[in-house]
Amino acid sequence: MAPQAESRLIHAGHRFRFEELRVRRNGRVAALDAIRGPGAVVVVPVQNDGRLVLIRNHRAVVDKTLWEFCAGGLEAGEAPHHAAHRELAEETGYEAAALEHLGTFYTSPGFCDEQMHAFRAVGLRHVGQRLEASEEIEVLTRTPEEVWEMIDRGELVDAKSIVALTLHERRA
Repeated sequence: MAPQAESRLIHAGHRFRFEELRVRRNGRVAALDAIRGPGAVVVVPVQNDGRLVLIRNHRAVVDKTLWEFCAGGLEAGEAPHHAAHRELAEETGYEAAALEHLGTFYTSPGFCDEQMHAFRAVGLRHVGQRLEASEEIEVLTRTPEEVWEMIDRGELVDAKSIVALTLHERRA
């Protein structure tokens, strides 16, 4: 049986809501922090020769420039496949002839309800990046083996990208 929880809004931000949960379990009450979000997408773009399209993106929250697959949040009421097409074009400059849903996963269920929808993009056609004003993104291609080597060397440390790559290879 799931424990009962009451929530109290602490802050409503631009994209996320921050709540305090009071969870009753076995006659005891525990306070937990929770982040509520609209969900997001991550896309593994695959070129005709099998090379994968990666981006190098500065992430202000960790103050580091990270290697990752293109990704972004869902807009209100937006379908995940639409967001995947949008983020692919904005960040990599490619449009896909087809998207395949690889799976859905929670990013950090211990404190956040965000679900990430992973896609594989094929039939890529270059149309040019459509970056948002705050973005400065470098695009590179690597073989799947090179991407795994980047993970092994600690050069690619983005969890959503590692999960998406794993799902891509499992579904290949």
